[in-house]
Amino acid sequence: MSDRLVYSTGVGPLCPNCRRAARDCVCPRGAPGAVGPLKPRVGRETKGRAGKGVTTVSGLALAPQELDAIAQRLKKRCGSGGTVRDGVIEIQGEHRDTIVAELQKLGWSAKRSGG
Repeated sequence: MSDRLVYSTGVGPLCPNCRRAARDCVCPRGAPGAVGPLKPRVGRETKGRAGKGVTTVSGLALAPQELDAIAQRLKKRCGSGGTVRDGVIEIQGEHRDTIVAELQKLGWSAKRSGG
């Protein structure tokens, strides 16, 4: 049998070389097939929150401490509460434009997703 991954409830895109999650990749960045920088997506969700909306930031392949630091900065900028859950930053309320602008100021090429 091959070592090809058929199905996974995993954590997003996998590196084609080492077959680890993109954020845990150990390949040198110049290696053929290595996962390049991911683009953060800023969206809005209400599912499972009794109709209350949160702004979500996904696609930041960073260590948990770095995600917490960025989440802290975004919460202060928006004047709102939030958390980091399963590698996704959640900020309470509708703050997509503010968060995209702040992430672009930090050097990320963030994009707004959803309607």
